[in-house]
Amino acid sequence: MRLRALLDTDALGLKLLGGEDELDRTVRGVMTTDLRDPSRYLSGGELVLTGLAWRHDAADSEPFVQLLVQAGVAALAAGEAELGEVPEDLVVACARHRLPLFAVHESVAFATITEHVVRQVSGERAGDLAAVVDRHRRMMTSGPAGGGPEVVLDLLGSDLDLRAWVLSPTGRLVAGPRTAGPALPAEMCARLAAGHLAAVRGGRRAPHRVTLDGTVYSLFPVRGTGRPPQPVRDVRETVLTDWLLAVEADAGDWPEERLDLLYGVTQLIAVERDRREAARTVRRRLAQEVLELVQTGAAPAETAARLRVAAPVLLPGLGAAPHWQVVVARVEWDEPGEAEAGRAAQALLEEILIDPSPDPSNRGYPYAAGPEPADRIAVAHTGDEAVALVPLPAVSSEHDGSEAGVVADALLAAVRDPLTAGLDGDGRVTLGVSAAVHSAEGLRGALEEARHARRVAAARPGRVCAAGHQELASHVLLLPFVPDDVRRAFTARLLDPLRDYDRRHRAELIPTLEAFLDCDGSWTRCATRLHLHVNTLRYRVGRIEQLTGRDLSRLEDKLDFFLALRMS
Repeated sequence: MRLRALLDTDALGLKLLGGEDELDRTVRGVMTTDLRDPSRYLSGGELVLTGLAWRHDAADSEPFVQLLVQAGVAALAAGEAELGEVPEDLVVACARHRLPLFAVHESVAFATITEHVVRQVSGERAGDLAAVVDRHRRMMTSGPAGGGPEVVLDLLGSDLDLRAWVLSPTGRLVAGPRTAGPALPAEMCARLAAGHLAAVRGGRRAPHRVTLDGTVYSLFPVRGTGRPPQPVRDVRETVLTDWLLAVEADAGDWPEERLDLLYGVTQLIAVERDRREAARTVRRRLAQEVLELVQTGAAPAETAARLRVAAPVLLPGLGAAPHWQVVVARVEWDEPGEAEAGRAAQALLEEILIDPSPDPSNRGYPYAAGPEPADRIAVAHTGDEAVALVPLPAVSSEHDGSEAGVVADALLAAVRDPLTAGLDGDGRVTLGVSAAVHSAEGLRGALEEARHARRVAAARPGRVCAAGHQELASHVLLLPFVPDDVRRAFTARLLDPLRDYDRRHRAELIPTLEAFLDCDGSWTRCATRLHLHVNTLRYRVGRIEQLTGRDLSRLEDKLDFFLALRMS
């Protein structure tokens, strides 16, 4: 029942002293107490009745109200018989903590209020329980095994008027209702997934509530059996693999029976998730076998044989042998722990690659056309990294395949926002993508190329980074891997004499050096850019050479200066 209904019952004679905006709260029970700390006997949602015997002076009100709010009570009703009226300090404390406060006239017994609340709540629970049992029975007979999670979501819409969607941890729409309005936009999916990841990483108790554009969504983790979902030893083990059920409603004041129903729905959806997880077993085994052959230096013929086995599994009906691309991923946590980073990276890579299209409009309902049409990636894990073997249709002979397949930036385009928000302050995801290769002989090189690209990505700032094989052609990308002390010593040896001279004489030797190198050593172009006479430029370059002992007509010395400027 609602608090408003209590206020509207004349026989109870309640007077509202504060909390008018909170009258839609649900009352799930009633408790009478005069203990200074009754929190151990509270479970949330109660109307607390008190005669104020616990209050000795004004300082007692604030801690008492704090305890009630922390316990999640619905409201406080204070009797006027003891003190004649409710003390102002209690009114102020309740207003500060947004706890509705009623005054109970001395002519009304607490037993009268208790009997009324119990009678109303018991009647509502009896009706709700019958409906819950019936809905559970229908869902178990027509749930995921009989039509996928969409069936369950349709029942939530038709029976409980609840719109709900199943999302992956990266914000991919796994399933949605087929009969209730338009699909959830990709941008909303990403924001909900980000809110879920942040709540799980923050240790908040489910269901998590997120408000987007004025609408409240309640997020239930899909984590198998148990109500609520059983805690795991380390949330990092599951935070990047659990699906979530997003419900367009505020579950904060739901009765226990309705919460039980939603947790039951998550268990049904977990069965479907486990079924799809089992379907990946063969692909994972194939990927693991190929990875072990490549890493141990097996003969190309043996690796090629395993690839021929993998091709029809990953791309059924493909006539010619495909090209292959390698993607390497790593999940790193700021705080060390026992979580298996390799398995987390494997699950995340499978999720990211389930639909490699960078077009977010193609990411809705990926299973509508049949069982996992886009889920064809073989992913293995070794140590703390995951390695994906991505099959690509054979490209024409006019191309070498280097431009085919997934692109690093496009790979993360649709999942970067939720992952960045969800991992903020605690974790990183880095990926590297190789060029496409057309044979087993090129697979070892592709693996090393993808690993090096991932190290390039790891050297960049940000929680979610990727790099592709195209970015490995410049020597500048090697700079982040030079130890800091070596970088400092190298730049100091070359540039400190110039900086000291500029500081004493305002000679602008450093800007002159930068412009000279940028103009490829052209005296005329550099002088024009700096608005100098060529003789003045020659004087400055001569001073640079004199101070550093280098010769700017030599390629080696030009390169050293170029690298020093880049590392400074």
